[in-house]
Parts: sequence; C-alpha cells; structure tokens
Amino acid sequence: MTSVTVDDILSDLPLGFASLVLRPAQGSAIERFLIVDGEDETWNGDGAFVLLIGVRGRSALPALRRLRLSAPPVVAVKGSLEELSEAEELLRDAGTGLLLVNPAADWDRLLSIAKDRIQPRSYQSEVLTLLEEDLFAIAQTTARLTSSHVVIEDAANKVLAYSTVSNDIDELRKASILARRGPRKYELLLKDLGAYRELHGTRLPVRVPARPQDGLRERVAITLFAGDRIMGYIWLQETGEGFGPDVDHVLKGSAARTSAELIRYRNQQSVHMREDRVTRILSGPAEAAASAHSEKIPAGRPAALILLGISDAEPPADDAALKHGELANLASIHAAAYKASAIVGQFKGDTAVIVPGLQSNASEPGIKGLAESIVRDARKHLGISPFAAVGPVVPDLLSIHSITRITEALLDCVGRSSQKTVATVDDFEGEILFREAARNFSSSTFRHRSLSALLQDDAELAETLRVYFESSLDVSACAQQMKLHKNTVYYRINKASRVTGLDFGNPRDSLVALLHIQEWAGTSKQTSGRK
Repeated sequence: MTSVTVDDILSDLPLGFASLVLRPAQGSAIERFLIVDGEDETWNGDGAFVLLIGVRGRSALPALRRLRLSAPPVVAVKGSLEELSEAEELLRDAGTGLLLVNPAADWDRLLSIAKDRIQPRSYQSEVLTLLEEDLFAIAQTTARLTSSHVVIEDAANKVLAYSTVSNDIDELRKASILARRGPRKYELLLKDLGAYRELHGTRLPVRVPARPQDGLRERVAITLFAGDRIMGYIWLQETGEGFGPDVDHVLKGSAARTSAELIRYRNQQSVHMREDRVTRILSGPAEAAASAHSEKIPAGRPAALILLGISDAEPPADDAALKHGELANLASIHAAAYKASAIVGQFKGDTAVIVPGLQSNASEPGIKGLAESIVRDARKHLGISPFAAVGPVVPDLLSIHSITRITEALLDCVGRSSQKTVATVDDFEGEILFREAARNFSSSTFRHRSLSALLQDDAELAETLRVYFESSLDVSACAQQMKLHKNTVYYRINKASRVTGLDFGNPRDSLVALLHIQEWAGTSKQTSGRK
C-alpha cells in the first residue's frame, strides 16, 4: 500500500460529500484504511484512515474518546458541525484530523475512493481495461446479431477485440487472434483485392468475396471514422449460413458505437480529462485548497483562468468529441510550457486552463498570449476554429472560483463575435454587464404587463421594436433594414409607446423595453427552432 494524505482522498470526493473540519498533524501519512464500529473497544489506529460507523453526531463522542488512545491520522464520522464541536477539542491534542461526512452520504462510496487512493492502480491501464471490456462486449453482441465471427482492429491492423472463438473460423482469423494482428500475407492479399481502398473511400459496409483457394471465407467490413480520420476496422466473417439481410444495418450501428469508445479512450489517454479536477478547483476555496495541497500547486500566488470553446457549427458531429480531446491535449502542452503546474480539463463542455503560481497580478498580457498561441495552433494543426476567454487574474488560487461566471459570460460573448477569437473582460465589459442584467431580469417573475402583452400578441410590432433598438433607436436605419417606409416605422413606434405608456427616449423606459424585447427575441428564436 502507498502512503497518501487526507487531501489526496478529499480531492477525489464529490462536492458536498464531506468536509475536513480539523486538519491532522503535519506529516501524518495514511497507509491503510480501517472500519471501526462505535461499540468497538480495542483496535490499532496507527497510520489508518478510520471510518467510524454505527454512530453519528454527539453519540460518536464516546468512541472518539477511546480513539485518542491509539490516534489515527484521520477519522471520518457522520454528523453536523454543531453536533461535533466537542470532537474537535478531543482530537486536536492527539493530532488526529476530523472529516465530517454528510449524513446522507454512502459509506461504501467513501471507502471505495479511499481504497483507490491508498491502493492506486495505473489510470491508463484501468482505462485500457475498460475499453477492452467494452470492445469485446460490442464484438460479441455484433456476432450474435449477425451470426458471424467478429474482429475489431485499429488502423494499424492490431486486433483490439474479437467475438467468442468457434470451430468455423478460417485461417486468417485464427492467425489474427493468436498474433493479435493480421498476418502480413493476408494484409497484402486484401490490399490486392482492393478491400482497403474501397473501405477508405466509404462509410458503408464493404463486401469481400470468399477465396477458398486461400482459405478465406466471405467477409463484410466497415471502417471506423472520427471525422475524416480512420481509427480502425470491424471485420465480420461468415460462419456457414451466409450473412443475413440486416447485416449492414447492424454493422453500421456497431461502427458508430465502437468509434465513440475509441474516441473516449484517445481523449482519456492523451490528456487528463477528469472533469471533477477542474470543477473542484473552480467550486470554492476549500476544494481549491485541498487540490492545491494534494497536487503541490502554489495556492498563495496569483492565478488565471482561460476557457476555450468550439463553434457548434464545426467540426462535424461525428468528429466533435475527438476534436474537443485534441484541443485539450494541445492546450495542455502549451499551458505546461508556460507554467508546469497548469491544469487542463473539461468544464461544462468547454476546455478550461487554470494557470496558478503567476509572478504578479499584472500577468494578463502573458495569459492572453498563451490563449492566442493555443487558438492559433488549433486552427493550424487541428483544422478547427476555437475561441478563448481570458478571465481576470486573481490574487490567489483560492479565489479563482470568483471569476468563473464572468469568464463564462465572456466566452459566450467571444463565441458570438465575428471580430475577436481571443478576448479579455476589457473587450466586452459593457456586453457582459448587459447580459448579467438580462439574466437577473429573466430570473424575476414581474413583467411590464402592457408591453409583455404587445410582444406576445403583435409579432409585427414586436419585430419592429427589436430592429429599432438594434439600430440604436435610428428610425431610418430600422426602416432600411426592414425595407419599410420611415413613416411606417414612426407609426409603429408611436403606437407601441402609446399602448405601453413607455417613452423610448427616456433612458429608464428604454432599458425596461430593451430587457423585455431581448427576452421575447430569445424565446421566439427557441420556439422557431423547435418547429
């Protein structure tokens, strides 16, 4: 078993699961885990992460008093801070840390996380094991649905998975399974038959006739694509009764499922895409402190946040997941070159870069330069058009959560802009503040009754108001954009003012109208998109 700290375990716990209310003595290493019932009288807590079960709140105090005789580094107990205020005094002198667990939390979940930390497995080998399990399951299911033998290969013809071996497989399949790759002579034969050339030119299943003289049965194959990139192949060999009429349909479904698994594995293998790592740091100071302590990140110096997005319009849907992973991988290389302690991962569907340990609060130009390098190289090498929001530099890592919302709002502004691909708050400050006002307005239930009714009942007048405000209250510009006579626009605007009692030349009334119109426009767009 490996020694870990309580912060290592805490950094893996879900948000709200538990909180460390008393830190253990410095240098306290956890070497094992121990489950102790509240009634147990004798046990050895040396080096143990103790789960005190069967008691909670004040009823745990007698057990905690006994626990001091053989003080463990940390004890976890369920209850509230008020109920266990005395426990802090009991354990502080013994140097034992107190982890307060949510009463609704599952002990098994905590034990599982502690065991994984204390008995760590290779993350990559674990992901590969899960991938193989998924691919073998896909191969077996496909074989069952098509009454065939199935082999899944990567782009280099290495065998990744196959269905249950039976007596009716030919020599090619036997050799492939034994060697975990297609034999060279058969690869050349399939190339001579034009099988790979045809596979590379289509996303549909390809038939390869039987060749009894070479010991080959009939086959049908399909290429695994991620966008235009070939990730491998699925081969089906008939087993005596020939292929059924629905084999193409089944094979296309299997290919889509297999491609998704290979993309997921590539993403996890190429960059640590654990969403909870970034999310924890951005969720609040306590979680950021635990992560910083666990991963030896400098928490007391300035820090910055970059969010990277990809337009919904590109890349193609079947390539999107892989491109997100590649963007994160590219960002992690640039970020590591800029600051070795930088953290890259996923945050609400976008790529997040957290840069701690900056030299000063005046580091924004350098962070913007980092974002520009990522966007430039992503365009050049990945063939995508990402955009980036550079949040304000904060004094320390523990306060980085405070800029999450403004950086998200900035990313939204950049994504809608045709002028900038990388921006700081200075570039969109007015727009961000307006969006914040609109968001607060949307959360309120109170509306201007006559204006709301007008927008709801008179779509023509509502659209005129929208264009009028977008034209900065310029009647001529509004009329030109809507291809109307200026007098028509004047008439409609005056009618809206008369009906609602609002004076659109008054800044206050104008703001009220603009918030209502923005909400109406957003709702109308969503409604038309569903039709």
